[in-house]
Amino acid sequence: MPNNGWWTKARLQAAYFSGLARVSEARGGGGGVMLRFERVRPMRRDRFQPLRAHEITPQFLDALLRALKRWNCPVISIDEACDRIAGGAPGRFVCLSFDGGSRDVVTFAYPILARHGVPFTVYLPTSFPDGVGEGWWLALEQVIARTDRVALLIDHNERRFDTARLDDKVRVFHFLASWLRTMAPVPLTAAIQDLCKRYSVDLAAVTRAAVMDWDDIGRLAGDPNVTIGSATVNYPGLANVADTAAQKEIAMGRAVLQAALGREARHFAFPFGDRCSFGPRHVAMLKEARFASAVTAIPGVIGRGEGDCLVLPRIAWDGRCRSLRGLRVIASGLMPGAARGIGRNR
Repeated sequence: MPNNGWWTKARLQAAYFSGLARVSEARGGGGGVMLRFERVRPMRRDRFQPLRAHEITPQFLDALLRALKRWNCPVISIDEACDRIAGGAPGRFVCLSFDGGSRDVVTFAYPILARHGVPFTVYLPTSFPDGVGEGWWLALEQVIARTDRVALLIDHNERRFDTARLDDKVRVFHFLASWLRTMAPVPLTAAIQDLCKRYSVDLAAVTRAAVMDWDDIGRLAGDPNVTIGSATVNYPGLANVADTAAQKEIAMGRAVLQAALGREARHFAFPFGDRCSFGPRHVAMLKEARFASAVTAIPGVIGRGEGDCLVLPRIAWDGRCRSLRGLRVIASGLMPGAARGIGRNR
């Protein structure tokens, strides 16, 4: 059998060049596509970039928006998307969203988005602009980048990893990131702070340099095309915490955001958003809290008859990809199951 990701992309290319996508568009076909981005910044020359899949360049963002305009594919707000979904026939659209509160959104993405006049949503973990959030994945990258050998405690045992070669650095980064992702907040904090102390990485400074402050958020919030959504306080995987802690994270994240911006926070993003990071009980919490929507990082397309806005799929665009052709095919309504084929593939 061929590699599934390769085969999916080959089918998308074939559908694009055959003209089937344009035929489907002309017949009124199409589905809603919610795109999930994290960082937007110029290409870097560093050899070790384990989070490259989570980045796009400003040039790519501009090319995406120009392409959507050429395709006559509307870019709509999360509020309009919810209205369409509630109506039962959402049709063809694209929603743009940015997770994590990266400062890049203000510096590089916002000038492009504002020039094109398109709506978008930023999902914010509120401890980060307060200066107390911990971007442990950023610190982990710096630790591995600056050393040829990493040692740390895992399950009370000292483990050592060779990180002299580039492929070793990438392998160790993804192994440790996967391990840290499974941890509850208190042991995760202890593990990453111990690692940063060993290798002289300032976790607080690394995080502050990468994320927006409240002045940045206020600038965005003043634009009617921008929606600021909640993503808890500290950005834990909700499946890693007790239900009472999950409820507190959801409620306090929303309360802090509403107090800071003076407006209702109706939309939510599950931290990390994959199938391992939340479950049905967390969806029920959001329903009880009367959120209008909640977005995931589970790839998919929004089609006719889908009325649940609390588990919305999103395509997490892989920053190593260049082609937009697959996106046009999926938005046209053809091959909706292929959404994961153009999403992030580590």
